Amino acid sequence: MKLGQVAGIKTGLVLTRKKAEVDYDVKAQYRLVTLKNINLDGTFSDEPFELFQSNDELDDDHFTQVGDILVRLSHPYTAVYIQDKHEGLLIPSYFAVIRLESSGIVPAFIAWYLNTERVKNGLLRHQTGTNIPTTNKSALAQVDIPRVPIEKQRMIIELNALHQKEIGLYQQLIAEKQKLNTLLTYTIANIR
Repeated sequence: MKLGQVAGIKTGLVLTRKKAEVDYDVKAQYRLVTLKNINLDGTFSDEPFELFQSNDELDDDHFTQVGDILVRLSHPYTAVYIQDKHEGLLIPSYFAVIRLESSGIVPAFIAWYLNTERVKNGLLRHQTGTNIPTTNKSALAQVDIPRVPIEKQRMIIELNALHQKEIGLYQQLIAEKQKLNTLLTYTIANIR
């Protein structure tokens, strides 16, 4: 089955159309998800969200909802699953938002699958642009989704979450080891 058969796919808001140019033009202010907020592994970074000053009140359709999948439209096409704490973020046009319309597929599974090398390489083959490869919602709609039983989808999600946690712990360990190494070498060299 194709992703476009089980999900609605649309691109985010073109920000220049709604950006307030001067302070008295500001009708609303929204938290904006940007490329720096998304890690390459499909998780959110610790970077704070930018504030977007809009010249208009925006429809709810332009904001992340629990269960959404955001996909970066430029290489490396990272997908991220939206959970409670990332609901209500303004989606700019350099992301596509995928909203599943089938109950037989777990959204976090689709986010995981879109982050596989197989899918990313497939999107790269359908790329447009010369300097920065980009994709579009038509290419995303053509992504083949494997038929995996829902229990196995949940197992994959749990396994992936454990893997991400393990990576985070390794990164913390590396940072602590670097601090220890610096402290030890400074102590040995008698540097204060």
